[in-house]
Amino acid sequence: MREHTKKIQIGDRVIGGGNPILIQSMTNTRTDDVKATTEQIRRLTEAGCEIIRCAVPDMEAAKALGEIKKEISIPLVADIHFDYRLAIAAIEHGADKIRINPGNIGGPDRVRAVVDAARERSIPIRVGVNSGSLEKDLVEKYHGVTAEGIVESALDKVHMIEELNYDRIVISIKSSDVMMCAKAHERIAEKTDYPLHVGITEAGTLYAGNIKSAVGLGIILYQGIGDTIRVSLTGDPLEEIRSAKRILKTLGLRKGGIEVVSCPTCGRTRIDLIGLAERVEQMVEDIPLDCKVAVMGCVVNGPGEAKEADIGIAGGVGEGLLMKKGEIVRKLPEGELLEALRRELLEMAQEQME
Repeated sequence: MREHTKKIQIGDRVIGGGNPILIQSMTNTRTDDVKATTEQIRRLTEAGCEIIRCAVPDMEAAKALGEIKKEISIPLVADIHFDYRLAIAAIEHGADKIRINPGNIGGPDRVRAVVDAARERSIPIRVGVNSGSLEKDLVEKYHGVTAEGIVESALDKVHMIEELNYDRIVISIKSSDVMMCAKAHERIAEKTDYPLHVGITEAGTLYAGNIKSAVGLGIILYQGIGDTIRVSLTGDPLEEIRSAKRILKTLGLRKGGIEVVSCPTCGRTRIDLIGLAERVEQMVEDIPLDCKVAVMGCVVNGPGEAKEADIGIAGGVGEGLLMKKGEIVRKLPEGELLEALRRELLEMAQEQME
């Protein structure tokens, strides 16, 4: 992790300076529908979301932030485009951070007005630049949309705010081109110590978006770059949280929770391993335990392959094995495997709590 990054407080959370990477998402409800928005934020919070962003397309949405803030427990970021008055209103109605592109909200006087409002309440400003909105002069300078152009654009916007003597800044540079995005983050990490919000924008649907995000975020985070992340998916935002948690755990950047490992099916498999593994993943989500669970398709290799897991099950013909640390505990009918595994996990959770 880039421990030299500047610490920035967002609501009651702190990012940068070696603090844990926080997971962010964005609501897809109408922000002025306070009930629907707060309900979605609560579900996202329960799933593990730690910072939430809401679109503020009009003054009604900006005013709704105050009511939303009363009902949620995580920092609220207001997403602003074009209208500087919406940024000011969002700050006045309790946003913990605002996301703007200083280049598209008007002239220097309007940028100053937003910065003054943020300074008055010590609200961080996230400077967001996407490859799709790169300025024409930078496209011409670099002969196309490039990582270098994205970085220059972002730092130009940062300098606009710094010249107004404000440095509570978070930077976000995104592209749907995975390798361009990774290269841009590598370059900007060398040029600034501001915290970085990392993500692959417009990643796509659940399937394609998860693959692109895992590859892109994996490359970036492995280099110690990134202070908050979002997995951008076309779908239910809850899936963004699940994917972000899995990416952080896979990289060893987050501990805790039950990790489920399962083998690929083969010709020896005589149980519904795919369905069983999926049911196990769903079952363990509400069990407060830090361990590894193995779901194996056959009793031939199952015990050996599951040795590194704390507990596991392996299928047979109408029956299967319950194992701990690769050692067979007992044999059970196939229909009883899932419930037996759940009972064992609950007992382990109770012991861990004691």
